[in-house]
Amino acid sequence: MYTILIAEDDGALRDGLAFDLTAEGYSVISAESGQAALAHLDGADLALLDVNLPDTEGFELCRKIKKHKEIPVIFLTCRDLEQDELKGFSCGADDYITKPFSLPVLRKRIAAVLKRSRTSGDVYTDGFLTVDFAGFTASAGTESIAFTPTEYRLLKIFADSRGSVLTRRMLLEKLWDSRESFVDEHTLTVNINRIRRKIEDADHKYIKTIYGTGYVWNGEYQ
Repeated sequence: MYTILIAEDDGALRDGLAFDLTAEGYSVISAESGQAALAHLDGADLALLDVNLPDTEGFELCRKIKKHKEIPVIFLTCRDLEQDELKGFSCGADDYITKPFSLPVLRKRIAAVLKRSRTSGDVYTDGFLTVDFAGFTASAGTESIAFTPTEYRLLKIFADSRGSVLTRRMLLEKLWDSRESFVDEHTLTVNINRIRRKIEDADHKYIKTIYGTGYVWNGEYQ
């Protein structure tokens, strides 16, 4: 059973979501503030966040969640401007849904995000590229690939966050947290370029640059 964390200050909406998701078979944790959401984060498999919380902006809460625990985040918000949606994805969101929304559509999106998250693990494969993060082996087509430890760490971050925009700041923070070793902007750029040269060709493009924002991983697990 998956546990959904709902961070929403509208009590009626929060209770309605909790009732519907519980009926769907999920376990639910309800929080009316960012602080309460963070306090219950360890038991959650996915977070539904409102952007306008009483004690913090949802975007900042998303960054804190992603830094503490790599779980999917879906925004539920009335802020429907394009810049808000882009900001949501830039801080690590896996989906962004504007209010009002359909409960059946929300359930489908939750299921889709959880399915993508569930396939994250020690092995990435899409039929062309295969990376065993535990065994430190990789291949593209029939060719073996040698990655450095930093390149493996970057690949794992990208593969676990596929479809989500990762800013350079987020990548640097994740690389720092994983080994407590310093990685600067130049080193990050060099490593991303090296990975591209090793895994990409005319028919396979994995790391897409979102100019002015960061990067997004285009590959999908099979």
